[in-house]
Amino acid sequence: MKFSNFLFPAAMDPAQDHQIIRETLREGQLCDELGLDMLWLAEHHFDGICAYVDPVSFAAALAASTKRIHIGFAVAQMSLHHPIRLAEQMSVIDNISNGRLVVGLGRGTAFNIYDYQGYGIDPKEAYDRLVEAEEIMIQAWTTPNYEHKGKFWNLRLPLLRPRPYTRPHPFIIRACAGEEAMLGMARAGRPFLMNIQSNEVTQQRMDLYRRTMRESGFDEATVSRNVDNTWVWRNIFVAETDAEAERLALPAWETQQEFRQAMRKKVYQEQGVLLKAETEPAARNQVQHSILCGSPATVCEAIAEIDRIGVGGLILVFRIGPMPAAVSESSIRLFMRKVAPEFRRSATAAPILS
Repeated sequence: MKFSNFLFPAAMDPAQDHQIIRETLREGQLCDELGLDMLWLAEHHFDGICAYVDPVSFAAALAASTKRIHIGFAVAQMSLHHPIRLAEQMSVIDNISNGRLVVGLGRGTAFNIYDYQGYGIDPKEAYDRLVEAEEIMIQAWTTPNYEHKGKFWNLRLPLLRPRPYTRPHPFIIRACAGEEAMLGMARAGRPFLMNIQSNEVTQQRMDLYRRTMRESGFDEATVSRNVDNTWVWRNIFVAETDAEAERLALPAWETQQEFRQAMRKKVYQEQGVLLKAETEPAARNQVQHSILCGSPATVCEAIAEIDRIGVGGLILVFRIGPMPAAVSESSIRLFMRKVAPEFRRSATAAPILS
C-alpha cells in the first residue's frame, strides 16, 4: 500500500493565509524528506477551506522545492480551467519535477455554488466541460497542428510547448464521487480516486470495479495495475495513545466540519441557492468513517482493514481544521516511524503510475 498526504489546509481567518500557505509548503517538504509517496492538492475558492486556493501554482512551488515525492491534484476543478492553459501549466510542472506530476481531474465541486458563481460558470455544464477538456489536453500534448471544434471550445494550435517531460503525457486520473462515475472508469480501464466512504462502501465499490473491468474484457494484469493506481481518502491522526489522539484530533475535526459548511449556509441564506442538498449523512461527515485516529497500533489495525479490501494507496489528510502545524507534523513523523513500515515490508516504495 502506498501512502500520501492530502495537503488540504484551512485558513479560518484571512489574516492566516500567508502563515498557513508557508506552513503547508514546509509540510510538503517534510513529507518528501520522510519518504511518503505522494502529495495531493485540492482546489476550492473564496471560503478559506483550502488556503492556497490554486493547486497549479502550489504544485509548481512544491515541484521546485522537493526531490522525489510525486505531486498530484485531488482534484483540479476542470470546469474552472481553460484546457490549453492547463495543458501548458501541466507541461511546465512536469518538466520542473522531472515527471513527478499526476494530473487528477474532476468536474468541479458538488456542493459549493459560489465556486461556479465566482468564475461565471453554469454548474450544470461541469461534467461536459470536464470530458471535453480532458480530451483537448491529451490531444494538445500529443498532436501537432491540433484543431478542435466542440461544445465549449474551438481551438487551433501548431504545437503545444513546452513538451511534457513524461511521454506521451503526464499520468491522468479522475475523481469519482459516485458509483456510476467509478463504473465509467472501470469500463474504460482507468484507475480513479475515491472520496471518503465507509469501509463497507469502499469494499463494495472496489469489488464492483474489479468485476466491471473483467466483464469489459480487461485481463488480470490490467485489473491489477489499475487497482494499484487507485487511491481512497481518509483523514488521519496518530499520537502515542488513543486518548491523546482523540483529545487533539476530534475537536479539530468537528471544527473543520462546521467551517466547511459555513459559507454554503451563508450563500443559501443570502441568495436562496444551494448546489446540492444532502438527504442523509455522508461518510465524510461521520467521524467513524472519516478519520483514522489513535495510537500507532490502533491506526495500523484501521489501515489493515482497508488494505484487505485491496486499494493502491491512501489519500491521508494529516492537518485537520485549525490544528497547529507542529501538532500535525508530530502525527506525520509518528506515522512514518511506526505505521507506514508495517505496510511496506513487501511493497514498492513509489507509485506505479503506468
